[in-house]
Amino acid sequence: MEIKILKLNDAAIIPRYSHPGDAGLDLFAVEEQEILPGETKLIKTGIAIALEPGTEAQIRPRSGLALKHSVTVLNSPGTIDAGYRGEIKVILINHGKNPFQIIPKMKIAQMVIASFIQAKVSVVNQLNLTSRGIDGFGSTDAL
Repeated sequence: MEIKILKLNDAAIIPRYSHPGDAGLDLFAVEEQEILPGETKLIKTGIAIALEPGTEAQIRPRSGLALKHSVTVLNSPGTIDAGYRGEIKVILINHGKNPFQIIPKMKIAQMVIASFIQAKVSVVNQLNLTSRGIDGFGSTDAL
């Protein structure tokens, strides 16, 4: 599979895998921003991508930012559709107690490329029965 990447900003870093076999490509910031506690910011990456039909890019948090600074991707995972050609931007939220500084070239998120199935939607009068039925939240807990 090939992902075509367009640099929209000379300072942009092309997404890359940190280790062989990794699922996520690292995404990097191209701008400096401060995210105050409880605040959400849209962070630019300076790139646009072209994906093959039947694929999406999922934007996911970085575990290190979440653990060390309580900073994460707000709409995780965010979806970039194959037809989108605009700049990839990442919505970050600071759940921590201290301001967090985004600096250019900082790893801010991961991008996972995935295939998907586009379903046909059908309206029916009833659904088939299963052993689980309508049991939902907490239905498998043994208390």
